[in-house]
Amino acid sequence: MKNQTSIDQTITNEKNIAIIAYVTIIGLIIAFIINSEKKNTFTSYHIKQSLGIALTSLSLMVVGVIPLLGWLISILGCFFVAFLWVMGLINAVNNKKQPVPVLGKKFEVWFKKL
Repeated sequence: MKNQTSIDQTITNEKNIAIIAYVTIIGLIIAFIINSEKKNTFTSYHIKQSLGIALTSLSLMVVGVIPLLGWLISILGCFFVAFLWVMGLINAVNNKKQPVPVLGKKFEVWFKKL
């Protein structure tokens, strides 16, 4: 029974760190630092997905500097990033190791070495 409790506690801890990864860029950094010691695959997966979402958001900010078309792309992109963020967070809360829609598979490839 003690072994099962330990396993449940480990899963809950991994899940909590994965959720933290989706809470702002600071949460992503904290989750990365916490996970750097034990390298849990579930947590690492969600850190990579969150990093991809953060970099997508950053690239949309850069595009937003371009007058008119850049503004439009940036505004529409904000809704897209919010959608990705919610989907990633839902996956982490539900203990699913599932990529976010559209870009999630690319994030897996791009951040394979992390």
